[in-house]
Amino acid sequence: MDARAGSAATPTIYDVARRAGVSIASVSRVLNGRDNPRPATRDRVLKAISELGFVPDGAARALSSRLKQVVGVVFRRVYGTDDGGMFEDESESLLFGDQINRGIEIVAQRRGYDLLVSSVNIDEHTLPNRIMTIAGKCDGLILHDQVLSPAGIAGIARSVPVVTLAGAGGGTVANVRGDSDTSMREMARHLVQDHGYRRLAFIAGHADSPDTIVRGRSFAGEVHALGGECLTGPAWQGDYSAGSGVQIIRGLIALGATLPRAIACANDQTALGVIYALAEHGLDVPGDVAVTGFDDLPFARHLRPQLTTVRQPIQEIGAKAFEVLHSMITADPTVPTPATPSPTAPTAPTTGVPGGPAADFVLPTKLVRRESCGCPPDTRPSVWRQIS
Repeated sequence: MDARAGSAATPTIYDVARRAGVSIASVSRVLNGRDNPRPATRDRVLKAISELGFVPDGAARALSSRLKQVVGVVFRRVYGTDDGGMFEDESESLLFGDQINRGIEIVAQRRGYDLLVSSVNIDEHTLPNRIMTIAGKCDGLILHDQVLSPAGIAGIARSVPVVTLAGAGGGTVANVRGDSDTSMREMARHLVQDHGYRRLAFIAGHADSPDTIVRGRSFAGEVHALGGECLTGPAWQGDYSAGSGVQIIRGLIALGATLPRAIACANDQTALGVIYALAEHGLDVPGDVAVTGFDDLPFARHLRPQLTTVRQPIQEIGAKAFEVLHSMITADPTVPTPATPSPTAPTAPTTGVPGGPAADFVLPTKLVRRESCGCPPDTRPSVWRQIS
């Protein structure tokens, strides 16, 4: 039997960790009598073992004696909208996800961990089983945006520590994300108050993406609060790809719709497609329609016009996700938490206890004003930061 799978009748080392309120590593130290575990920790683990009737078999003892030092990273493979060939290669672009994974990898290597990276198709019907198999090969999992439903994530988290990216957080799962709410409200104020645009629209990403939901709600809410109009809904539903931006603009123009004065996009790649489609119909950006993005990917400052966007620390999100997961795998909650939290994690720190309460880590973002909204060109050197 896989020691990570467990059942109600056969308690596992993970059940002991949850019952004792300690990490798997702490249970390992007690079971093997090594590294001089703290007396309080040893007592809690022994009590949990007694209450659960846990008997480590060969597989469980092998697991307890040494962590695998492998972390699983699972991302969702999504194919963007077909725009007729212009952005065919871009439709499978993994630029954003690759930057997050690179941030995870750099910090993992510093900690002596390897990554097991796997992609899943959103149309697969056996995702929980597949991801549970991946979990069995790892000490913990980092799940990209909407890889599993909340119920599916909760099921996996009963076996291994889990950190989500851009998820809802809560329960036993920690979450790391950028501050979409604050920055999109600032974007709305900039477009309405600074430029005087009164009729705007928001092009969403995947409909089930927590990021796109927050960005659209925050942007539209602020526009309405300032007395402006914000168009949303099925006509403005994209999928984070440049192709979807192209198709939305082409479709609206074909219907004879009057375009809004400004269009805020859920990400930079969508904005890339919108700018292209507007240009092919002879419309000037920002003279006829202002366009903005989100992420500040490297190409944003090199577009013509330069793209106004929101910069989020993409690699730092990945790095933070690994650090949070590492603490959940190895930290002993009997050790006091430092009084001063990390500046990139202003929220309460996670407990490091499988099955215990976890935290939502929100990293700061920044509005970057460039030409596509009507501002002057940005002549400063690029500050798109990578972790080294």
